[in-house]
Amino acid sequence: MINFAAIDFETANGKRTSVCSVGVVIVREGKITNKIYRLIRPRPNYYTQWTTAVHGLTYDDTMEADEFPEVWAEIKPLIGGLPLVAHNSPFDEGCLRAVHELYDMTYPDYKFYCTCRTSRKVFGKDLPNHQLHTVAERCGYHLENHHHALADAEACAQIALLIIPEPKKARKTKKADKDIHVGDLFASLIPQPVKKSK
Repeated sequence: MINFAAIDFETANGKRTSVCSVGVVIVREGKITNKIYRLIRPRPNYYTQWTTAVHGLTYDDTMEADEFPEVWAEIKPLIGGLPLVAHNSPFDEGCLRAVHELYDMTYPDYKFYCTCRTSRKVFGKDLPNHQLHTVAERCGYHLENHHHALADAEACAQIALLIIPEPKKARKTKKADKDIHVGDLFASLIPQPVKKSK
């Protein structure tokens, strides 16, 4: 895949609405063209010991950060028309849907692709697991600062460039494209016998 936006959310607690940071890496024609990292004031606004242990963010880090609608107003126009890619996309897509619902925002039905699911198909049992850092390493990318949203989004982008195939574009068939056989043309001109009903 050569045109997409890789995205990663971190959450403050067990609620999908509690996004506290987002990383987005925009790829066009196979090249990274933009990187965005923003802290977000989560809802509900508290951190669990477990989540802080994972990503290192605390209440103090996001106390004065913008809430999701302000952050997304900046990101949304930059990713318009692009499919989104995430590692374990059900989580990130679930977060994105949850915060849209929380803030009563219209969800644009983003098309998501998953590098974790694709890795399972492509690498199968060749890898000990399909965690982000493992798959990134297999794709020749060394992930540092794992669980920082931008670092994870960039690793995801590098994986997607290598293993996610370009989506097939639906091709509309025009009447002129259909093969018309001369025999069919003549057949349509010859009166067909009418079956008599009993």
